[in-house]
Amino acid sequence: MKEIEIISSDFQKEVINSDKTVLVDFYANWCSPCSMMSPIISAIAEENENIKVVKIDVDKNQDLAMKYDVMSIPTMLIFKKGIITKTFIGITDKAEIEKEL
Repeated sequence: MKEIEIISSDFQKEVINSDKTVLVDFYANWCSPCSMMSPIISAIAEENENIKVVKIDVDKNQDLAMKYDVMSIPTMLIFKKGIITKTFIGITDKAEIEKEL
């Protein structure tokens, strides 16, 4: 499954109410470490049909970034049944993320 870009108004439906585990990637287009993580996030999305991967641009969705205390990017959150089960900040190894999914 390909990752999807969402905005604040989609968050409840796509993340909180999802029946799948959701990996949320908070990023910005100008962020070099985010660009480095992008192919890893894409690979996780394409290789794991049982999860959903969503991307949130912090510049366009500052309310969500504030709500989830995103102080630096990239920040990746794993939600299971609407609850955060793991947080990753900065460049993170693919295997480490997949282990938590």
